Amino acid sequence: MSLDINTLFASFPSGLAQGLLWGIMALGLYITFRMLNFADMTVDGTFTTGGAVTVMLIIGGWNPWLAVIVSFLAGLLAGLVTGFLHTKLGIPAILSGILTQFALWSINLAIMGFAANKAISVNSYALAISSRFVPNAIVTGLVCAVIVVAIMYWYFGTEHGSAMRATGNNPEMSKAQGININRMKVIGLALSNGLVALSGGLMAQYQGFADINMGRGAIVIGLAAIIIGEVVSDIIAGKHSNFAIRLGFIVIGGILYYLVIQIVLWLRLNSNLLKLFTAIVVAIFLAVPYLISVSKVSFAKAHKNSLKEIK
Repeated sequence: MSLDINTLFASFPSGLAQGLLWGIMALGLYITFRMLNFADMTVDGTFTTGGAVTVMLIIGGWNPWLAVIVSFLAGLLAGLVTGFLHTKLGIPAILSGILTQFALWSINLAIMGFAANKAISVNSYALAISSRFVPNAIVTGLVCAVIVVAIMYWYFGTEHGSAMRATGNNPEMSKAQGININRMKVIGLALSNGLVALSGGLMAQYQGFADINMGRGAIVIGLAAIIIGEVVSDIIAGKHSNFAIRLGFIVIGGILYYLVIQIVLWLRLNSNLLKLFTAIVVAIFLAVPYLISVSKVSFAKAHKNSLKEIK
C-alpha cells in the first residue's frame, strides 16, 4: 500500500497535543537533569502515579482539575522520598531514584485497586482534556505549558530558586555561601516529580485511561524533549536564548519528538521498535552539539595552521 501524505498531516494535531503534555513532563525532568545535575529515575514511576491518582479521583466524582492538583502533590511526596533516601541515608542518586520507582510500582497498583488498567470515558466523566476533542486538547495543553513555564521562570528567578540553580552548578561553592544543598536537592526533586505527575494526570485524561506501564520509558522521552529543545534553541536563538526561551524550547522539543513518532508510525514501521527509534533520535541530538564543537575546533586549527604556512 502507498503512503498517504494526507494521513500523515491528519495525525500531526494529535502528536502536537501529546507533545505539549510530554513537554510539561520534560520541564519537570529539566529541574533534576540540568539544574541539579541529578540522574533521577523516579520519574518513570511518578508519571504513572499522576495518572493513577487522577483517574481514581475522577471515578470517585472529583473535578478533573482538582484531581490533577492532587496528582501533583502525590508526585511531590514521591520526590521527597527520593530526596530523603539520597540526602539522609546516603544512597547514591541513581539508586535512590530506582528504589522509589520500584516501590511506586506496587503503590500505583494499590491506588488503582490492584488493577493494571483503569479507564475513564469522556462519555461518562467530565475530563479536562481528551483525545476525542484534539483542537481543545491542544489549547488546554498549550495553556498548561505556558503557565508552567511562567511559574518556573518566576520561581527560579527568586533568591530561593537561584540558590537551587547554584546548587547544581557548583555544590561546593554553594555550600560555602551558606546554602543548604541537601535541602535544595530535596525541594528540587519534589518539584520535578510533582510536574511529572501532573503531566501523567493530564495524559491519563487525554488517552482515557491509566495503565501501570504508562510511565515506562518516560525518562527517555523527557530527555529526548530536553535535548531536542536545547539543540533547536541553540540553532534558532543562539546567544539570545535566555532561561524563559530555553524552557519554551523544551516544550517544543516534546512536540518535535512526537511529530517524529507520528512519522515513524506513518511509515508503517513496527510500533514495537518505537523505543529503538527513540534511542536513535536521542543519540543523534546528543551527538549534534559535540560534533558541532569538534568541527569548530578542527576548523579553527586548520585556519591557524594555514596562517602559519602563509607566514
